[in-house]
Amino acid sequence: MKIYHGSCHCGAVRFECGADLAAGTSRCNCSICSKTRFWKVIVGTDAFRLLSGGEALTEYHFGSRTVAHLFCSRCGVKPFGHGEIDGNRFYAINVACLDDVAPEQLAALPVNYEDGRHDRWDAPPAETGYL
Repeated sequence: MKIYHGSCHCGAVRFECGADLAAGTSRCNCSICSKTRFWKVIVGTDAFRLLSGGEALTEYHFGSRTVAHLFCSRCGVKPFGHGEIDGNRFYAINVACLDDVAPEQLAALPVNYEDGRHDRWDAPPAETGYL
């Protein structure tokens, strides 16, 4: 596990999180992830800390309302979301918003694909190239 720092595009929202990116990241084909190209790593609540910009965040819920999708109200970037499944609270960190990960490191990260569109989180969708 390593501590990473992240931010939205304009820098109003800043955070840090502890994550093991080599253990896996994921992309999903649900309606919001496929439209925003959200690429995530999941961390526990004890591994996340909002450093600044809470007042700039706008929250969006849809569907089962399990996840709070958070966007910077100034630049529109979604740096993270949070939710709870089966009593386990988590943060879904936007890997693309991590400031201290080099492009070549990003390119080498393992990616799991999830068929969120059909609530099949344990299986990849038939087509993943657009994710």
